[in-house]
Parts: sequence; C-alpha cells; structure tokens
Amino acid sequence: MKALPVEPTNAPVAIGSRIRAARQAQRMTIEQVADSTALTKGFLSRVERDLTSPSVASLVTLCQVLSISIGDLFQVPETHLTRAAEAPRISLGGQGINERLMTARSERRLQMIRAVVEPHGRGEDELYSVDCEVETLHVVEGRFVLIFSNDRYELEAGDTVTFPGREPHTWVNPDDREAVVLWTLVPAASRK
Repeated sequence: MKALPVEPTNAPVAIGSRIRAARQAQRMTIEQVADSTALTKGFLSRVERDLTSPSVASLVTLCQVLSISIGDLFQVPETHLTRAAEAPRISLGGQGINERLMTARSERRLQMIRAVVEPHGRGEDELYSVDCEVETLHVVEGRFVLIFSNDRYELEAGDTVTFPGREPHTWVNPDDREAVVLWTLVPAASRK
C-alpha cells in the first residue's frame, strides 16, 4: 500500500489570540507571564499578535505557566451553523406556537429556541418548568407576557427576562399580531 504524501502548507498557524485568551483567563499581565517564563514582554506581545512564532521550548514553557496544553492551541474549534429556515421544529407545548431549535442537537451547554407565537397563542394552562438551571426569554418582535405563580411580566420587543429554569411559569401573546421570542436554556434541557 502506497502512502499518500502530505504537502506542507505555508499558511501561518494563528495561536496568538488563544495564548492571549489563556493569559487573560488566568488574570495575568504580559509582565507577569514574562517574569514567569523568562521571555520578554515585547516578544510575548508579538506572539499574542501572531507577528512571531515561539520556539517549541518557549511554547512549552508558556503553556505550563498558562495551565493549558499545547494541543489546545492548535485544535480547530467545533462550530455549528443552524440556518433559521433549516432549524428543526420542536414542541415544548402550548397553542399557536412554532418552535425551532437553533443550536445543535448535540449541544449540552445551552439550547436556544426561536419561537413564533401566533396572536393570542398561549403556553400550558398549568404552570410548568424546564429542567435547566437558568432560562432567559428575549422578545425579538411583538409583545409577550411571562406568568409566574406570584408575578407577571409584560414584555415588548427588546425586553429580556432571566429566571431559574425550574421556576414554574407559563406565557401568552396578548396581541393581535405574532410575537417572536428567543428562549435560552442553560444547560440544555435534559432529555428523558
């Protein structure tokens, strides 16, 4: 069996922004990193701006100080695109609502659901809760009423409410025109 030759690429590998993000996540200044690595501030600044590449030894030292693995710097980020027209339809209940899952089905850190609610569409008659830690509702268009056992929020386009995901609630579109809302669930609601 013949091996396929791999041609090297001259495209630069941009790791500077990841090094900067790791430094900032550690709440370290360039000066602190320079002191810990014996590299100069100027050199580190050029590395973070991808104007120069560190040697393997410098990179190993830098990663140790920043508590990251070298592999993390070169890993391609997992990105998922969901086009609105192609988003899968879901149903969390209610009447007069068209819900679409805007995040990848495999995403467990959060879920975003875009809902178009017909005039006078409404949630369940009984208050319900979602199995997540935090729930955020953002009104994109129209008016929307979010109802809790002891409170009621009348919302307009641009308004956002954040509340505990397990807090019983329901909702209604009080208007004669449709409403568009975005629900964000953190972490993604568990599927039982």
